[in-house]
This record gives sequence, C-alpha cells and structure tokens, in this order.
Amino acid sequence: MIVEASDELERLRVENAKLNKIRTALMSRVERGMNQPTNAFGLFELAISLEKTVRSRAQELQAALRNVECANEELKRAKALADQANSFKSTFLAFVSHDLLQPLNAAKLSLSGLMELETSPEQTLLVKQVDLALTSLEDLIRTLLDIAKLDAGVMRPEISVFHIETILEPLRRELEPVALLRRLKLKVLECHAYVRCDPLMLKRIVQNLVNNAVRYTHSGGVLVGCRKRGDRLRIDVMDTGPGIAADRREAIFEEFQRGAAGGADYGGFGLGLAIVRRLAQALDLTIDLRSRLGRGSTFAISIPLGLPPAPTPENGLLYAAPISYGVSGARILIVENDPPVAQAMKGLLERWGCEAIWAASRAEALAASDAQTPNFDLIIADMHLDNGERGVDVIGDVQSVLGFPIPGFIVTADHSEATAAVAAERGYELLRKPIKPAELRSLMAYLLA
Repeated sequence: MIVEASDELERLRVENAKLNKIRTALMSRVERGMNQPTNAFGLFELAISLEKTVRSRAQELQAALRNVECANEELKRAKALADQANSFKSTFLAFVSHDLLQPLNAAKLSLSGLMELETSPEQTLLVKQVDLALTSLEDLIRTLLDIAKLDAGVMRPEISVFHIETILEPLRRELEPVALLRRLKLKVLECHAYVRCDPLMLKRIVQNLVNNAVRYTHSGGVLVGCRKRGDRLRIDVMDTGPGIAADRREAIFEEFQRGAAGGADYGGFGLGLAIVRRLAQALDLTIDLRSRLGRGSTFAISIPLGLPPAPTPENGLLYAAPISYGVSGARILIVENDPPVAQAMKGLLERWGCEAIWAASRAEALAASDAQTPNFDLIIADMHLDNGERGVDVIGDVQSVLGFPIPGFIVTADHSEATAAVAAERGYELLRKPIKPAELRSLMAYLLA
C-alpha cells in the first residue's frame, strides 16, 4: 500500500512539473500575442483550461500525501503493538521459566537428599527412576522454552571470546555417566583454542548433539573432537550408531522426529536436533551431517576462532581441575523466598554437615547476620525475591553489615542473559535451577576454600 502510494505520488509530482512548464510557456505566448486579436482569446482559454488541470492535479497530489501520512501513522501504531506484544512474550516466558523450574528444583534437591539416606535396593531403584523422570522433564521444559524463546525472538546471541574447554570439560563430566549407563565409551578430546560465539547457545548445541549420539548408539562409543580449519574451529561429534538414511537427513531436524533408540528410557522427545538447528540459525552457523548406514554418523559445526586474551591469573581458572575440598562445618545463609525450595536446600546442606540458616527476604537476612556469632561462611541467594528484592543486592547488604566480603553466589530459575549479566557485573557466580547437587557442592567447596 505504501509503495503504491509513493509511486503515485512521484508520478503526480512529475506530471505537475510538466504542466507548470506548459502553463508558463503558454502564458508567455498569451502575453506576447495580446497584440494579435485573432489568437489572443484562444490562447487565453487554453491557459485557463491548463490552469484548472494543474489545480486538479495539485489536489490529487495533496490527497496522495494525506494517504501516505495516514499509512505511516498506521505503521507506527502497528509497530507499537508489535513491540508491546514482544515485550509481553519476553515477560511471559521469563515467568513461565521461573514458575516451572522452581518446583522442579525443589523436587530434585529433596530427591538428592533422599539418595544419601540408607535405603533398600528396591527403594534405591525407585529413587533412581524418579530422578530419571525428573531429568527427562527438565530436558523437555528447557527445550520447549528454548524453542518458544527463539520463535518469539527474545533469545538473542551474546557473542564473546572464550576458551572452548569451558564448554567441553563440563560436558565431559556431565555426559560420561550417561554414556556409562548405556555401556558406551564417550571420549572428548582436549582442545585449547579460543572461539568467538555465544557460550551458552554453543554449549546447548554441542550438548544436544552428544546426547543425541549417545541416545541412538547401541554399541561402541561417541567421540568429540576439534580441528582448526582456516579462521574457524570445527567441532565433530562422531558416533558408531546405526547411521541415518539419506531421505531422513532433513526430517530429523524437524520437531518430534525420533529414531529407534536403544532403550525406552532414552527414547527422547524428538526435539534435540530441532533446537540444534534453531540455535545454529540464530548464531548464523551451519550444521554438517555425514552418515553411513550401519557405520555411524558425524555431526559437525564450525565456529569463528577468537584471539586469546592477555595472560592473567583468572584465565587459568577457566579450565583448571575442580577443587575437591569438603563443605562440612560451614555456616551457610540461604536467601530464598520459596519455602519448598529453601527447605529442600537446607536439608541437603545439613546432610553435608553444614549449618544452614534460611532467610526469605532482605530484612530476615540482615537480622540473621546480625544475630549469628560467629557469622556466616557463605551466602546462597536466589536472584528474584518478593517485593522486587534481588539476591545480588542482599549479598552486598549482608557483606556491608558484617564488614567483610563473605563469599556468595546466585541461584535462579531465570535463564535470561540479562540476569546472568547482572550477576557477572557484581562478580558473583551463578547456578541455574534445577541445581545439580554435585555442581552445587563443587562451587561451595571452591568458594569456601
């Protein structure tokens, strides 16, 4: 509509200019021919007619301009509505993520405490089955939320330069037990390259590719390796699975497309490769697939290489071996506004030999800090508390009251980049709910040490 109005407007402008030239020329001839009685009157009538035509065209031009202005106003209103809708979707997805993951976090923390109790073999089996079901539920929720965020346009890459081992080493520790349960060998080759990408989105891509390879490999193993190709780093995920037929290589990247996994408990939801493709598109990366039936498959993705930063003491900590000091005897302040989550966290910490105090708000945290002698060794705070309070602010306030920088970190069900940026700006580590107990204990031990 706007293009047609603009074309019509331009045509009228050109025509109006021509008519003005003609009118000017004719009026000049009329003036020169006033001394010629036979031609003066005819020329004068022609000039009047042309003037009327020009006036009519000018009115059409003004009408076209008004139409363009109305169309522009409609576009502005439509853009404002679209911006409002996108803002609502962002807020809605943030609340959905938080409200879904909070109870799941409480359930997993409680289950972790139950696993440490002495139980019969039958009870242990039931606990493991519940844990597997909760893990599957967590994977499904995360994947569906990621797809929704990508479709809504609220998940945007946060590009930075980082060491690739900051992704590969945690994946190695996380997925090796999964491969062992399947009686497979998972090997992740060490790599010391720096890449330029979004670290969280890249981790999700590699994690989904490795999970997919483990799920559909019946025997043998999975190998993850990196190699430099020009100005890019290529990550290959190779498996010894059944392979993928040529006519299925496009369909497997669609939602809810599943292959024949080796066990019912690892059937998946058919969303892993769908989220891989969407994340790769958001990062402007391509996924390369090579496969032979009966021999296995290789998924590969190439990422731009980055320049390594200047050597600093902090750089070495990015891929250093985890510290394994204990946490027993530590006095922990838990700042959490959700009672089930707080009770589950408190119970788990007490089973680890810690003394845990729960505060639901800033006021309670400050009161507990003032009353405790000796004071706390560590603060674990949820990011979003009631009445708009934030965990990062509460940690700082407690440190101010006590007069020294007690170590602390943030736990949150908010997986947005904005929340991660706030925690990083304050210098606090961040764990995303549902929390893995081993990851929680490792971070506690590191900060306490």
